[in-house]
Amino acid sequence: MGHSHPHPHDHDVPGEVPPVLDMSIPDSDLSPAEVSRRGFLRRAGVLGAGAAAAGAFGGSVAGALGGARAAHAQGNAGERGDSRGGYLWLAGDHHIHTQYSSDAQYRVSDHVRQASANGLDWMVITDHGSDQHAKIGVEKVNPDIRRARDAHKDMLVFQGLEWNIPAAEHGTVFVHPGKDEVAVLKEFENSFDGTVKKASGSTPANEALAIAGVNFLADAVKRKRVQDALFLANHPARKGIDSPHEIRGWRDAQPRIAVGMEGAPGHQAAGIKAPLGPGSGRGYYDNKPGPDSFPGYPLESYVTWGGFDWMTATVGGLWDSLLAEGKAWWITANSDSHSVYGDTATRGPGSDFNANGYYNDPVHSGAVNLGNGDFWPGYYSRTHVGAVNRSYAAVMDGIRAGRIWVDHGRLLDGLEVSLRAGGGPGTLGSMLQAKRGSDVELRIRIWLPQEANWAQFVPQLRRIDVIMGEVTGPVADRDTFTTQRTRVVKSFEVTANDNGREFVFRLPKVDGPKYFRLRGTDGNRSAVGLMGASVDPAGPAADVLGDADPWKDLWFYTNPLWVLTH
Repeated sequence: MGHSHPHPHDHDVPGEVPPVLDMSIPDSDLSPAEVSRRGFLRRAGVLGAGAAAAGAFGGSVAGALGGARAAHAQGNAGERGDSRGGYLWLAGDHHIHTQYSSDAQYRVSDHVRQASANGLDWMVITDHGSDQHAKIGVEKVNPDIRRARDAHKDMLVFQGLEWNIPAAEHGTVFVHPGKDEVAVLKEFENSFDGTVKKASGSTPANEALAIAGVNFLADAVKRKRVQDALFLANHPARKGIDSPHEIRGWRDAQPRIAVGMEGAPGHQAAGIKAPLGPGSGRGYYDNKPGPDSFPGYPLESYVTWGGFDWMTATVGGLWDSLLAEGKAWWITANSDSHSVYGDTATRGPGSDFNANGYYNDPVHSGAVNLGNGDFWPGYYSRTHVGAVNRSYAAVMDGIRAGRIWVDHGRLLDGLEVSLRAGGGPGTLGSMLQAKRGSDVELRIRIWLPQEANWAQFVPQLRRIDVIMGEVTGPVADRDTFTTQRTRVVKSFEVTANDNGREFVFRLPKVDGPKYFRLRGTDGNRSAVGLMGASVDPAGPAADVLGDADPWKDLWFYTNPLWVLTH
């Protein structure tokens, strides 16, 4: 693990947006070659006719610049983190519940101490949107968060909430710390929460309210009420109520705010077989279609696959359908921690949540609870974000730019991915330009764990898969959730002797815009992917409801890199 403060290379954080991508520059001010290139990007669906560059790539180009510069200017807040490839890779968790949630119990300080002990660098407190939380909880938790920030200088503690998205599932909403963080979150929750506004049903009016919510967050940033805000959809396939057109709608309305989804849900201990565990599904994915579910989703979407959500785990599925449009839509992994597996804590006696908006501090019960389905933050799931330094702004900018990879069970100690096409290399979330017919080179360097994880074994990565898709442009049907031109194009076998090894995938004579993403596995469980063996010969297997030990099936995933041809 490195401890030096990184200095990003010029090609990682460019000084200027290329004119062809800066839509504030009219076509009339470009050279003929630049006009031609911009026209191609528009036809490919990468640039909207009147959109800013961030509109097509959600911050991976234009959006990365301002935030990266602002973050860099704030300086380094600490020396933890993994410095590789010109970035400080900070591990975190954006989905955590405390005693201010009606179905949780821990103090903010409990989660912060555990997250720090488990090696995390940043975290988001996301208590459930509810009538009590909207009235008093969002204000009452803030002093606890501020005390935690003061007491744990090595931890970046964001305040957020778990949004009951109107007409859809849940989502993490969080803001940059500041004097108005509570006011903005409180106004947002009271105005746009599906539970508070009685707007849970799948109706056009409720879908419009969700769009209004992300617009509100964008306006709060624009008016400088908060420095920054982000929204990520949580456990999107769990109930089947996040339809493809809703996901596209959130992202397209505000691509700098609505940036992604949980690729893997929390509650991973829920799959441990009873009586040694809850005996449910990983992530509590144990549902069936309901009246508000999108009717096009197959039954396979209601379970996890190697602990990952069906939208992410299916090669050629919903996530890939967005990436094939050129839409930046990132994945994360987190704990969704409410009540920890094997813990002895219980809610404090005399609690009255309805009256107080919180439960009394937890107490030791004397009994080990094997019915809890959660892990502490950082204990099992980690979201690694490439930041220019260790600050709140840098973490938010790294998330927006897609510099993210995720893992379960500490399957990897470190990962460095670069794509070379034409000029300098780009890292996760990057968009590169290359001449049609030129060669593309994807470089992957891995660092394998050298000590036991929290389950007291050293996991072994067995295989890395390179997944490649073609950028085919906007879809006519916004409820599309498949793409036909994405597949596993290369698999690398990994042994215990490959620590620090670089794997290289070369694509000669690229013939059109592409994207690449990676996944890796311990090799314990696999199956032919849902799109067939020609697309995915050995993907994650469907988790068995009631018998899915999360430690016996470990994967990592990265966000994509694009290469655009001209």
